[in-house]
Amino acid sequence: MSPLNQRRWRNFRKNGRAFWSLIIFSFIFVASLFAEFIANDKPILVEYRGGYYMPIFNFYAETEFGGDFRTEAAYRDIEVRCLIRSGGLEDCFDDPEGIVEQIEAGTFQATDFDEGWMLWPLIPYSYDTSVDRPGAAPLPPGDGNLLGTDDTKRDVFARVLYGFRLSIVFTIIVTVAASIIGIIAGAVQGYFGGRTDLIFQRIIEIWGATPSLYIIIIMFAILGRSFWLLVFLTILFGWTALVGVVRAEFLRARNLEYVRAAKALGVSNWTIMFRHMLPNAMVATLTMLPFIVTGTIGTLASLDFLGFGLPASAPSLGELTLQAKQNLQAPWLAFTAFFTFAIMLSLLVFIFEGVRDAFDPRKTFQ
Repeated sequence: MSPLNQRRWRNFRKNGRAFWSLIIFSFIFVASLFAEFIANDKPILVEYRGGYYMPIFNFYAETEFGGDFRTEAAYRDIEVRCLIRSGGLEDCFDDPEGIVEQIEAGTFQATDFDEGWMLWPLIPYSYDTSVDRPGAAPLPPGDGNLLGTDDTKRDVFARVLYGFRLSIVFTIIVTVAASIIGIIAGAVQGYFGGRTDLIFQRIIEIWGATPSLYIIIIMFAILGRSFWLLVFLTILFGWTALVGVVRAEFLRARNLEYVRAAKALGVSNWTIMFRHMLPNAMVATLTMLPFIVTGTIGTLASLDFLGFGLPASAPSLGELTLQAKQNLQAPWLAFTAFFTFAIMLSLLVFIFEGVRDAFDPRKTFQ
């Protein structure tokens, strides 16, 4: 790491709010990356007759465990649990619940008995699993559902965990791609100026006036809703956010002495733009990043709330907000949606504020 980057890292660490926000956000995000190990309706590991199986990664038919069907084993069903725990005894088809109770109590007696086991995640529900609890949905927190269920009896905690990961991954992809395009476009405008700048400005004005929501609705109606199509459309209409800032910085710096000296020495335009001028424009660029990140998250949530976002089967925080609006008698949905967005957006804003200040040579932290 260069001395300059070491100084930036020291400044970032001295900003306690940003540093601890990064630690907390990193912990939550890393945990969400392993959501399948935390919340899943399939066991992490199965031991059956001396063999080991990992259902969260592989497909196993019920016949693998002594069942009759070639479809994927329903590990939460009492018959499948009995077959695995008893080693595939045929008695499981007659009284599976009784056999499982005897095995768990240690009182089961059989001549051909090879006890197996299943290692379950902390939350035995995935984001699309229907919870088997009596009562009308949405159900309040309790009986294994830390945050209750939604109006289709799906576990809210599991949906928040998967939805958090989906929102952040979507935001990272869109922000990185849109920032690269916007920085290149703004740098070209500001550095070359003149007719190039004039043409680009008119294109951006026309593009910015395009009703993006209508385009997204039309494209989804033609091609169907999908994650990558939404990523593409969001980048398509989001790359202009950084153009104005980068353009202004390059217009200011294009006539400075170090740029003129580099041109006199025969340095190529692209080297001058991205090796010498861009680092000086990074503070202004990073100032805009929190707005782009939070705006991207808000765009995804808004589209899901309106029904024009991700497919209905996807774990969506915006769809959870819509359910909170439609089920005012279930306040846990509203509280969960509010605190999820509040914590996520606050942490991201604090982190990017710290990054911005760390890149600013005029700011130091004691």
